[in-house]
Amino acid sequence: MSSMLAVAKISVGEHLVTTKIFGLEVSMDIVWSSVGAAIFVLALGFAVRRKATKGVPGKLQLAYETIIEQLQEVTDSSIGAQGRRFVPVALMLFLFILVCNWMAVLPNDGREWTPPPTADVNLPLAMALTVIVWVHIESVKARGVRGYLKHYSQPYKAMIPINVIEEITKPITLTFRLYGNMFSGGLMVVVMATLLPWYGSLAGQLIWKPFDMAIGLIQAFIFALLTILYFGMAMSPVDDH
Repeated sequence: MSSMLAVAKISVGEHLVTTKIFGLEVSMDIVWSSVGAAIFVLALGFAVRRKATKGVPGKLQLAYETIIEQLQEVTDSSIGAQGRRFVPVALMLFLFILVCNWMAVLPNDGREWTPPPTADVNLPLAMALTVIVWVHIESVKARGVRGYLKHYSQPYKAMIPINVIEEITKPITLTFRLYGNMFSGGLMVVVMATLLPWYGSLAGQLIWKPFDMAIGLIQAFIFALLTILYFGMAMSPVDDH
């Protein structure tokens, strides 16, 4: 009976602080977390720029250079050298999403004042829509309007409905791949904090959260990787689609 009562107390999708802006409900805890992650990533970037050297790089510069090299390899293979202008975008997405995801490892008692923003569907959806809209703009620039419309009929005109559906589902899958993984991790912590005594909850979180960090790292890399691949598919010649 006590377990059933505890389960009834588990809330999903609730936020500690909300406000109304132009009639829309805004989750301020998500806003705080997003702004905090953005400030941290910007500060990290400025720190690397300030300490950058052509000689022996420091640990932070070496980490940045390693990530950039990996992204450049993916970009060169999928788009070509001209696609390197998208590397900063992919790097920013990777670092920002990683910081947002790793906010999940902060200890809590089931009430998160700075929850991981990626565990709320709004941030992943906003990033996914931004990426996909940008991808379509670059596709029109690379192929022209006629070539852009023609690619929907590849390889056969009968594929037009399927190709249109594929483009519509891209931001949806990009969103829920990130959101679903991070939300499930946060839900696991809430369940442990609700159903277990404090010492059991602490032990469970110490065991679970390293796995949560690994999942957060993988999901951040996948989002950045898919961004590059989407740009590559959008800018390829129609005959190679």
